[in-house]
Amino acid sequence: MAFVNSPSLAYKHRQESVQFFLESLTTDLSIQIIQILASTFQMGSANNEPKRQDREGPQHEVILPTFFMSKYPITQAQWRYISRLDKVNLDLNPSPSQFIGNNHPVEQVSWFEAVEFCDRLSRYTSRPYRLPTEAEWEYACRANTTTPFHFGETITTDLANYNGADEQHGAYGRGPRGENRQTTTPVDHFGIANAFGLCDMHGNVWEWCQDSWRPNYDNTSKRKTKAASQPDQSTHRVARGGSWYTTPQRCRSASRIHFDPESRHPDVGFRVVCALKK
Repeated sequence: MAFVNSPSLAYKHRQESVQFFLESLTTDLSIQIIQILASTFQMGSANNEPKRQDREGPQHEVILPTFFMSKYPITQAQWRYISRLDKVNLDLNPSPSQFIGNNHPVEQVSWFEAVEFCDRLSRYTSRPYRLPTEAEWEYACRANTTTPFHFGETITTDLANYNGADEQHGAYGRGPRGENRQTTTPVDHFGIANAFGLCDMHGNVWEWCQDSWRPNYDNTSKRKTKAASQPDQSTHRVARGGSWYTTPQRCRSASRIHFDPESRHPDVGFRVVCALKK
């Protein structure tokens, strides 16, 4: 696995065997989709995790079936191509982002627009695409780790894009302060994947999830074996992962936030899940 535990920045990475396929959009544009095998994990943060919030607990066991997730957040090039296909329910702006770049993550898209992207992608490919559930997202991010980050106990701006320059909150744990880029970075900028082969799970852009917001995990079933049902249209939606704008504590694997589903922000994007059977 990958671990960063102190300012020494020692980084060791052992990636598991990764199964994936390429979802071809054009001859030179595709979405890499990685298989995440069925498993059980503890969702949420431990009571002794530094800077945890009550919204991240209580920890509870979750059982997930196999699913497939995009290696990177959806890029502006991928968004632009799908946005020009016939609509399912909503029109899509081909160029909504504040920070421009074909390989930068698309941002300033609402939850409803992200769902429309998934619906168009599903129709185009004849495969079932959707947003990840909170549980799927956290399990995929952790990649069998239990530390605050899949990197280990802390994080640095050499490994992820977040605000590391904040005088009070720019460092996490024993890690150092770093830089504040104040922009998104290309999704392959750091060239680092977690043990499941996924990139940019910490920082760059918050990622929309399928679920409606809950203030905590009280009364949550310990045996959650399928994706959440379509959420109510009026409630806030969950986002995960932190962003270029946030400090490192917001980028932890268990950190969660919520937004109005109609809102658009320059630090919120998404990645997709394909619900194929193994």
